[in-house]
Amino acid sequence: MHSEFDIIRHYFSRPTPSAILGIGDDAALIASTTQTELAISTDTLVCGTHFFADADPYKLGYKSLAVNLSDMAAMGARPRWALLSLTLPDDLARHNQVWLSEFSKGFFALADLYHVELIGGDTTSGPLNIGVQIVGEVAAGKALRRSGAKLEDDVWVSGQLGDAALALNHELQQIILECDEIEHCLPALLTPTARVELGQRLIGLAHSAIDISDGLMADLGHILESSGKAACINMAALPCSTVLKRYLHQSLAMNCLLAGGDDYELCFTAPKINRGKIEALSAELAIPLTLIGGILSGEGLMVKDASGNAITLETKGYDHFSA
Repeated sequence: MHSEFDIIRHYFSRPTPSAILGIGDDAALIASTTQTELAISTDTLVCGTHFFADADPYKLGYKSLAVNLSDMAAMGARPRWALLSLTLPDDLARHNQVWLSEFSKGFFALADLYHVELIGGDTTSGPLNIGVQIVGEVAAGKALRRSGAKLEDDVWVSGQLGDAALALNHELQQIILECDEIEHCLPALLTPTARVELGQRLIGLAHSAIDISDGLMADLGHILESSGKAACINMAALPCSTVLKRYLHQSLAMNCLLAGGDDYELCFTAPKINRGKIEALSAELAIPLTLIGGILSGEGLMVKDASGNAITLETKGYDHFSA
């Protein structure tokens, strides 16, 4: 049987050489320099809302950090430190050492990849709930923001969109995918890739950026609202997998592409003069970067099909408090 402090010591305590003080006190201590600013974000994953109760604990540990790394990527920040708050059902905390071991392995596998140190957090009993706070560094005055989009900027997205939402709809039995199709789509849902290096390299190239967690329309909409601008994007230009393309005749798949969420790709705006540099960056990092539209004066987001007709969706993106 594990107590709260046994769990922390056994599964989550590791050396934190870049912190002044890590796990084991009332607060962690970190040092920042005058040349940098701290970027701080937090995300909560709730069982039954963000993941299924039988989710693979290794992949869940991995994703719980990945979604926070994506926030750092959107700001152009280098992730440095994380805090983890776990609310665990009593039977899991006291009797399921395999779950705790696999969760921590998944978390630290990604943390090690990006040299992120776990410096604190909290553990308590209750319905399964995972909260991660992340702290990163970015050069002073250089962070990418949602509010920076400028008139006539290009709108770009990284990677491919919609596979995670398509996989979720399959799991919910709202669409039935073939075995090879779901095998292709599930990694996008369970182990998303945060575009950390891309975000840092976009500083000086992009005017604004956001990570796509709630769906392209919703998240690009946040850029437009913060920047006081409008945009038009081309449905035919949106990058998606061959699997999703097979289903685009269905409204559900189109919704996955435009508003499904859980993509954790970057959407950013940049001046037209930087097109060549962005294309070169895409080749260098081996990350598809696709020009999907442009920034206009006014307000709101318009999506056009290949014939130039406006597309209307009832759902603009994921909302935690929608009915």
